[in-house]
Amino acid sequence: MSTNILTELYAVLLQRKSADPEKSYVSSLYSKGIQAITGKIDEEAKELIEEGIKLDSSPSDQAVRLALANESADLLFHMCVLLAHFDIPPQEVLDVLSNRFGTSGHEEKACRPVKKN
Repeated sequence: MSTNILTELYAVLLQRKSADPEKSYVSSLYSKGIQAITGKIDEEAKELIEEGIKLDSSPSDQAVRLALANESADLLFHMCVLLAHFDIPPQEVLDVLSNRFGTSGHEEKACRPVKKN
């Protein structure tokens, strides 16, 4: 996948901050606030999980494979909306992934700062 599409999407999402919420889905999410944005992420993540479970049961089902790809795109889109809401370019996330690449997941997780709840 080209990261260029994420850069292009991010630019559009930033423009939608000033769009009319009546005419723009993304603008309507922004106007409803963080709860609406994170609610969509939660919804899309659950739908992605459901499709993953379906595909695990029927790995050769092309319709389910396509549904999993579509739900993945929906989740990624709404994650980008959240990032744009806070003016965080996708490249920052890609940089984090790049820095983690080649490091054991257990090792990387052990080096993270402890989260306070």
